[in-house]
Amino acid sequence: MMWAGIRAGVGFLAAVQIVVGIWALFFPARFFALAVVGMGMAYNEHLMRDYGAMTLASAVVLGAATVHGGRWAVRTALVMYLTWSVPHFLVHWTMLDHLAPATGALLMVALAGAIALPAALLLLSTRKQRTG
Repeated sequence: MMWAGIRAGVGFLAAVQIVVGIWALFFPARFFALAVVGMGMAYNEHLMRDYGAMTLASAVVLGAATVHGGRWAVRTALVMYLTWSVPHFLVHWTMLDHLAPATGALLMVALAGAIALPAALLLLSTRKQRTG
């Protein structure tokens, strides 16, 4: 039962990446217009579309791990996601001055969750399952 929950969590991460990736790839100006994305910088359509494509690529890895469900695939997908989400959190942490305090706090909570969930799933995936 625990393994099904881990796979569901990885599937959730994949779904989020699909939504964000489609948004950034196909509607880059709208995505960039979010205060937590643009962060006071100049718009760059190329960068936004590349980010969307990369995000969709990560959804493929997470989705494959969800469907395949093997421990190696799930752990690899979670490490891939954490390799992105930890630096992403740190970058935004240094750029909060462009946001209203409440918006910045909400952003950091969301980005911390994007670390906590896959880290917890990774930790759970290392536990041996009890039988009978």
